[in-house]
Amino acid sequence: MDGCVFCGIVAGEVPAFVVTDEPDGVAFLDTRPVFKGHVLVVPRTHLVTLSDLPDDALPGYFRLVRRIAVAVETGLGSGGTFVAMNNRVSQSVPHLHTHAVPRTKGDGLRGFFWPRTRYADDAEAADFAARVSAALA
Repeated sequence: MDGCVFCGIVAGEVPAFVVTDEPDGVAFLDTRPVFKGHVLVVPRTHLVTLSDLPDDALPGYFRLVRRIAVAVETGLGSGGTFVAMNNRVSQSVPHLHTHAVPRTKGDGLRGFFWPRTRYADDAEAADFAARVSAALA
């Protein structure tokens, strides 16, 4: 869809730190992560909300989300992950996306307030993307 940054990433027209690019979706680092290593998973097709995802796409998409959540934990050595999705309200990009956020005990994340951070530079972001990608099962 014209003007959708996530469609641009899927098409390879917008630069991103891609973790994986598969038929069921594309996973890449959030540019404003809650914690470093925060990955977004999007379907290849432009859909706005979860209710727009066709029934036949559910298994593949959520299998990818699960694999990414495990890879974030394994690749980054985090204690766990927070997996979340917004539909319309608080959805900063109107393209269906699922967050896989690395978590550690005592990391300070409380409720639904998501403080944001930044990578020091592109090399650091590329390192985080590579570590998650290498852990994909």
